[in-house]
Amino acid sequence: MKLSVEEFHNWANKSITLLGMSGVGKTHLSTVLRRHDWFHYSGDYRIGTRYLDEPILDNIKQQAMGMPFFRDLLRSDSIYIGHNITVDNLEAVLSFIGKPGDPSKGGLPIKEFERRQELYRLGEIAAMKDVPDFIRKSQQIYGYKNFVNDVGGSLCELEDSSSMDVLIEHTLILYIQVTAQDEAELIERAEADPKPLYYRPAFLEQQLIAYLKDRGLSSHDEIDPDDFTRWVFPRLFHARVPRYESITKPHGYTVTSAEISQVRDDKDFLSLLESAIARRV
Repeated sequence: MKLSVEEFHNWANKSITLLGMSGVGKTHLSTVLRRHDWFHYSGDYRIGTRYLDEPILDNIKQQAMGMPFFRDLLRSDSIYIGHNITVDNLEAVLSFIGKPGDPSKGGLPIKEFERRQELYRLGEIAAMKDVPDFIRKSQQIYGYKNFVNDVGGSLCELEDSSSMDVLIEHTLILYIQVTAQDEAELIERAEADPKPLYYRPAFLEQQLIAYLKDRGLSSHDEIDPDDFTRWVFPRLFHARVPRYESITKPHGYTVTSAEISQVRDDKDFLSLLESAIARRV
């Protein structure tokens, strides 16, 4: 969605999609806006509670079945296992996505990892297509004035134009561009605490080959999951930047991570958006 500053200013019920790398501040910003009459739509929350709900629970149950105490209770329907996914706690989603590599170090066999990656991709596509309905719900059911779509960093990796077309039609795309200083900090945080990530299949295949060669390994089962995730993150970051830009250039607007860090309330955010629109005119 492209608007003039005046059109944006007069837009009664604003709907914004935040685009950018994981860790750049999308969820923090959405949490700030949530306190100021904005409906916070978390893509990962929707994926976890709607599209990966059963696979996540099946994975937890499979782990529990490996322990005789829990196995007997589960088979006799004596206990119930559920997750506690919230907008602010997505650990169950991340644990399901997992990391490739040595199972003895918490990794997943490559075929299982790829299966879960595809389930996540399909879930994210579906969650993005749900956005128009949730914009309606946020206003008609919950009475919110504005809507912010807090998407995963992998939105640019889905290779599905239909979901992106939905967001372009119904929301204003705002890309949070990482400054050089914030890039270094983002990579440092990712290396200190490597989180499970989604990888485009062609990118994953290429990087697995490069990693095995770099580490002198002969099979995927030898991969240290955390080491691979640390090693690949800077490469993933730089591979995603042109993808974000290819979406933003024709369809959206850009602000920097430094500008986002200065936002304290919705007035700051709306002012920043108007500046970003003005820069494109």
